[in-house]
Amino acid sequence: MRIVVIGATGHIGTALIPRLVASGAEVVTVSRGQREPYQQRGEWKAVQQVTLDRQAAEAAGEFGREILALKPDAVIDLICFTPESNRQLVDALRDQVQHFLHCGTIWVHGHSEVVPTPESAPRRPFGEYGVAKAAIERDLLSEARQRGFPATVLHPGHIVGPGWSPLNPAGHFNPAVFSTLARGEELALPNFGMETVHHVHADDVAQGFEQALTHWSSAVGEAFHLVSPAAVTLRGYAEAVSGWFGHAANLTFQPFETWREQVSAKDAEATLEHIQRSPNCSIDKARRRLRYVPRYSSLQGVRESLNALIEDGLVTVA
Repeated sequence: MRIVVIGATGHIGTALIPRLVASGAEVVTVSRGQREPYQQRGEWKAVQQVTLDRQAAEAAGEFGREILALKPDAVIDLICFTPESNRQLVDALRDQVQHFLHCGTIWVHGHSEVVPTPESAPRRPFGEYGVAKAAIERDLLSEARQRGFPATVLHPGHIVGPGWSPLNPAGHFNPAVFSTLARGEELALPNFGMETVHHVHADDVAQGFEQALTHWSSAVGEAFHLVSPAAVTLRGYAEAVSGWFGHAANLTFQPFETWREQVSAKDAEATLEHIQRSPNCSIDKARRRLRYVPRYSSLQGVRESLNALIEDGLVTVA
């Protein structure tokens, strides 16, 4: 199978491309060519790498045709964020590919209502990102079920892995939170620290995409969560991180509006976006239909990321 991967050098692509090459696929990657994968592996030498500016090509109305010209059997789109962008690609690929896989997000659900949230839960997204991704999902599943377009939508959680800072126990991405916990210093959490976050290791996301390709008949026309087996509360997450450094967590709790005055506006906004959703998603459907079996728990994935941050000097310990 000849597989074209759009946005291949990011979090997911770094893990996915070696998997696809190892499976025997002929892989073509499409990116702006402005960065290398987070981890270099030998499999990348077998990849045809195409440099293409998606935004410019879409503005010219050429992006879909450019992808079709690469003669794909399957297309994996990891960096589509608007329904208009998705529509241009689908219109070009209709009746031309065996499988089209789109990377969504668990934020299509908006507020968690029943937890763990199943894939079948109603979509009530809020915020520009979640609303746009839900619209893309709706369009793709409609195309699949009404017109036979072979689409699958895969919704990752908060992706972790070596090379970038994971979502931390305060609900944002500032690695200083890990330094605070590692040194046993006091850390304030918003509210009671009982909101949830749901991580997933990048390699487990890659596994989900690979399994969707393998289980074509079960995947087409469907959407799946790709997350770890269980979400974690902010409090439980902080306590676990402190335990890795041999001490109990020194935590205090404050109403969010009080807490936000102590952190940067950027960190406060990131935390608000996460805790007001408090995702906690089920993978029962992905287990049954795709044979998706994540290797990492939320905390195992975070710990691998944290070890890399320590090695790079971005997190300091006592």
